[in-house]
Amino acid sequence: MKKNTVITTEDILLKLCKSVSTVLSTASHSSVSYSAMVQKIQKTSLKPDIGCFVLFDGGFSGLVVINFSSAAAMELYQRYMLSMGFDKDELAILHTSDEVSDVLGELMNQIVGAFTSQISKELMISISQNQPKMLSISKQVVLSVDTNLERPQARRVSFATESNNIFYLEFAMDKTEFIQIEEFEAHEDVDPDVLIALAASQAEREETGSLTRKDVEKEDHDDLLNSLGI
Repeated sequence: MKKNTVITTEDILLKLCKSVSTVLSTASHSSVSYSAMVQKIQKTSLKPDIGCFVLFDGGFSGLVVINFSSAAAMELYQRYMLSMGFDKDELAILHTSDEVSDVLGELMNQIVGAFTSQISKELMISISQNQPKMLSISKQVVLSVDTNLERPQARRVSFATESNNIFYLEFAMDKTEFIQIEEFEAHEDVDPDVLIALAASQAEREETGSLTRKDVEKEDHDDLLNSLGI
């Protein structure tokens, strides 16, 4: 990268949008696009039908929320599972199914991995994040970053699946700029196909213990709902 390059909050948001689009497109073997227009918002929130959030910390602090409509969630879930070799009659038929939340949660985890890798490569900083939390909800829940942001900014970006089902990404972080003072060579990008393959391999290894894992996840899900007052 050339010396004196300046990376703003919007540039970081664009990297996140590209990670969402690339990972979901690769996983579903379909087109997932995002709007070129970004909306300024005052607060971030989980909304029906399925919402997921991740907190970041380290080089910068922030919050990422993705809100899926039931139609968008089911399309991405079904396309992903069919591409993995499952028969259509084996798939869940309701967006409230634990299996749908598990799959979308895993895809969110891959999105976060691609995003943090890109940030590390291009900004030469390290950020950490919590495990993505996927919730099927029936009412809006307002979320805020658990830190003292001096100049908080929040943005919303609209995404569309290949069947034109809409979902939204909401992003909050402190207003910031990263200014390059010396030239350096960026490392190679993370291949989303590799992320998908690793996730599929892990899912197969965990299949025999899936019942126990689902029981634990259900308890964690219930505890999270209780803590949010749902």
